[in-house]
Amino acid sequence: MKLHQSTASIFVPDGRPVPDALKRITHLGIGAHQDDLEFMAFHGILECFGEETKWFGGVTCTNGSGSSRTGVYKKFTDVQMMSVRRTEQNNAATVGQYGVMIQLDYPSSTIKSPTDQALKIDLKEILVATKPEVVYTHNPADKHNTHIGVVVAALQAMRELPRDQRPKKVIGCEVWRNLDWLVDAEKVLMDVSGHDNLAAALNGVFDSQVAGGKRYDLATLGRRASNATFFESHATDAANQLIFGVNLTPLVTDETKNIVEFVCGFIDQFKDDVKTKLARQLGKI
Repeated sequence: MKLHQSTASIFVPDGRPVPDALKRITHLGIGAHQDDLEFMAFHGILECFGEETKWFGGVTCTNGSGSSRTGVYKKFTDVQMMSVRRTEQNNAATVGQYGVMIQLDYPSSTIKSPTDQALKIDLKEILVATKPEVVYTHNPADKHNTHIGVVVAALQAMRELPRDQRPKKVIGCEVWRNLDWLVDAEKVLMDVSGHDNLAAALNGVFDSQVAGGKRYDLATLGRRASNATFFESHATDAANQLIFGVNLTPLVTDETKNIVEFVCGFIDQFKDDVKTKLARQLGKI
């Protein structure tokens, strides 16, 4: 597998040869930054944790140079921060028993470029080598431009694969914009209840971000708890930790679908739902 960045790395926590490690992957997470996988693709990590026939593979696309930093990390240079972030991500892969952890080491500027094809080509190489059944990536309505760059590249890569080699399920996940606004019928519900210790362990690995000024550890578990409690207004909670996703599989199975129109269709559904409820209460319908 040939990757564009000479500094890209492939880490296999259990020491298996890289080709073997890649072939065993069944669930693949494709995230922009170190820690995105643990926040958004925890469902996939859990699906494979402790299993012998299911393996989670992680792909982190950026190099971590733009990370926030305060406290003990306040004076860290970009180079130092990149090293810390890379180590943290590999440590998370060990804690989560990932089958493989790939760090592509791109600067965010490259990923946000609408004309640079390197990331898409790398992701296509990885998808061919792993042939995952399920892919977790960012949701296309995320507000972080680097996340948008990653999900678009990932979708384009999957759409270029032969039809029989495309993942069976592709889920867009919450990070920098939640999916509470999706109408309930369109939400992919991922119940991750009962695994708070593992979630906390994975989130806590990223000390440079938590101690560096962003309480992602609290926010991530808080969002999942909020999703679980506020999902259903007239029933007791069926879960206590719930991740919302959006089903992106139709964009992968049919490469002729317009990505922008597909995503905006969900927004139109939300608008219609709000409009209908208000109009009914006002006696307009």
